[in-house]
Amino acid sequence: MVVPWDLSCLVQNQIESNNIELMSYSAAAAKRLEVPEVSTSSQLFQSPRERTLLSSLLLTVVVLVVYYPVIHNRFIDYDDRGYITDNPHVRAGLTRATVKWAFTAYDQANWHPLTWLSHALDCQVFGVNPVGHHYVNVLLHAASVVVLFLLLQSATGFRWRSLMVAALFGLHPVNVESVAWAAERKNVLSMLFFLLALYAYVWYVRRPGLRRYMAVAFLFTLSLLSKPQAVTFPFLLLLWDYWPLRRFGASVLDGPVEQVGNSSKFGVGRLVLEKVPLLLLSAASALVTMKAQTGAGAVQTLSQHALLLRLENALISYVRYMGKALWPSKLAVLYVHVGPYPGWQVGAATVLLLLVTAWILHARQQPYLAVGWFWFLGSLVPMIGLVQVGSQAMADRYAYVPFIGLFLMLVWMVADRAEAYRIPAAYLSFSAVACLLLLGTLTYRQVGYWHDTESLWVHALAVEENSYGAQINLATFLFSQDRVEEAGAHYRAALAIVPNGPTAILGLGDYEDRRGNLSAAIGQFELVARRAADADTRATGYNRLGFVYRKMGEPMKAKQCFEMALQLAPDRARAMTGLGLIAQQSGDLPEAVRQYSHAVATEPTDIGYLLLAQALQREGHLDDANTIYEQMAHFSLDLAEAQKAAQLLLSGK
Repeated sequence: MVVPWDLSCLVQNQIESNNIELMSYSAAAAKRLEVPEVSTSSQLFQSPRERTLLSSLLLTVVVLVVYYPVIHNRFIDYDDRGYITDNPHVRAGLTRATVKWAFTAYDQANWHPLTWLSHALDCQVFGVNPVGHHYVNVLLHAASVVVLFLLLQSATGFRWRSLMVAALFGLHPVNVESVAWAAERKNVLSMLFFLLALYAYVWYVRRPGLRRYMAVAFLFTLSLLSKPQAVTFPFLLLLWDYWPLRRFGASVLDGPVEQVGNSSKFGVGRLVLEKVPLLLLSAASALVTMKAQTGAGAVQTLSQHALLLRLENALISYVRYMGKALWPSKLAVLYVHVGPYPGWQVGAATVLLLLVTAWILHARQQPYLAVGWFWFLGSLVPMIGLVQVGSQAMADRYAYVPFIGLFLMLVWMVADRAEAYRIPAAYLSFSAVACLLLLGTLTYRQVGYWHDTESLWVHALAVEENSYGAQINLATFLFSQDRVEEAGAHYRAALAIVPNGPTAILGLGDYEDRRGNLSAAIGQFELVARRAADADTRATGYNRLGFVYRKMGEPMKAKQCFEMALQLAPDRARAMTGLGLIAQQSGDLPEAVRQYSHAVATEPTDIGYLLLAQALQREGHLDDANTIYEQMAHFSLDLAEAQKAAQLLLSGK
């Protein structure tokens, strides 16, 4: 494990002369800043720039070493298919069509064109080899760690404190989900532009001007185009105006209004007005995101998650996130809702949050406490569950930005207390190194849980045995590997957790279908088709009923089921494929071509294109069919397997 050398300087409140223009401290703070740099004969780098370079290199090496196991990891069957391996637009690379699609599609219930282009570039360079995709995530994370260090050092003037915050961010195991999950490229990419935008803001504050402000807005836009988690950026800038940039007026910080370099103190209204263009960008991104997620059915209704339950979960999740920051154990890819929560838990969480907030507001002489705390609380608001997207109660990836606030609070508070109580530098250095070694070890181990789909969900169940989602996802993976009996056991376990859970019932229907018990499969699918609460799930039930009836040689019943599925969910590509199969079986090739064409236009798949090509070939359109075959030979991940699956569908098996 590589660790920053000379960590004893962590407790020295130092500031370099080239950063003094950013500071506006009170007399007591200024006196502290005059403590001279500790010099020893063992220093290899004398100039501040050289020491900054060495620190940046050490951070990079540490991150690359700790995340080295990611090169052995595979893609997982949890968003990686939709984002990379089964996405023909992404697999095509950086083509004009891909760029157009990236900026116009609401795929995967999101609008993040820069992320799509990043994945497409990876596919162009690495193909679908997971090593390259994973390692780019690691490099982006390492770059963010270095930028965070440089940013904090530039804004505060404290090198070793900034280095410790960056190291905590780089090595904390809660960030493994964002880095080791290929589909979370959006998180690490957005974070890099987010931190660069914040760095540009410090540059702007030093000498305000339109060109510098435009640089901030441009980088912020790139962050939003990667992932909308950055919408809180303008509000976080106000925190930075308070500290460390100290742009607020005298009434806020109880100090004289003075110039620091070319940066003046302003009233709150002026500082808010300055952020209006950025706030408009945030609002536009939020509206587009809500449209994308609502259109895809990802936003949960109040009937699914009541407002009171959302508030309870938000309060408890804040405390759970704090616990994960201080004691990162039992980390999992999915944390399920267990509400309604006991009243004492909600009350205890509320009291704790209020007490911490009151204490921080009282500690006016330590402004970093307020900045770190409200950074944590505020940046989590879009992901805390008040607008419920998906079924999770919380997620490790949501802590990627917010935990920076907690790390900043912790490091600055410990350093100040160490100085106040004259704690020996050697003791503090040993504690810092031990902490980083422990976090690095936990992160190294956590990366291994993301090795493959089965490892991921087995670990998730080890953390939360009663996780309905983990049982379902593990069962689905086992089913795809023809481990049918194991899959059936997990589907039944899921049903024991959530009685009448539609996904588990559908899974048991697939289980009976695969075993040849078609009448039992029909019973399971009918249960979902007739009783499921939402139209999309009912459409899935009818769709699967259609394929079972087709296997049983009842095409009219199958057709009715497919048509009912499309009435409930007009974009259901598999139902269109079913209607195409029935039309082709009855000899109506033009109708088959029409249905297959609609299916691949809605959801491009290798099997769909092969069915379309075969129908075109039988209809006499040989050139069109050959063009599709040539494209499939170039882009398909497993053409032989796709051809086998297409033939099975045509045969009705």
